[in-house]
Amino acid sequence: VQLQASGGGLVQAGGSLRLSCAASGLTFSSYSMGWFRQAPGNEREFVAAIKWTGTSTDYADSVKGRFTISRDNAKKTAYLQMNSLKPEDTAVYYCAALFYSSAYSSTYYLPAKYNFWGQGTEVTVSS
Repeated sequence: VQLQASGGGLVQAGGSLRLSCAASGLTFSSYSMGWFRQAPGNEREFVAAIKWTGTSTDYADSVKGRFTISRDNAKKTAYLQMNSLKPEDTAVYYCAALFYSSAYSSTYYLPAKYNFWGQGTEVTVSS
């Protein structure tokens, strides 16, 4: 299984980036997909998740209204559209796959519950 995250970079505050997470080696439609981020000195934190069905999305309060998670099962790819970026969004962003479960609503925000992780892509927002 491989999750390949890409799309990070340097952007000014107020700008936008679109992260992609290309999956291989798994039945993509059977996995919920999540994005997490980790800033230097901080723990990994939940950013957004989309259910394996694609019918439900969830966001951290800090990004709600600015970030949008989506998925394309035909391309086996998840996306994170990030708008109105702030310096505090600076972090390494990781995508992760969570095998489908009836417990999704109580697990999507927990890094330890995810089965597979990508390598991370760095996002830097300058003020």
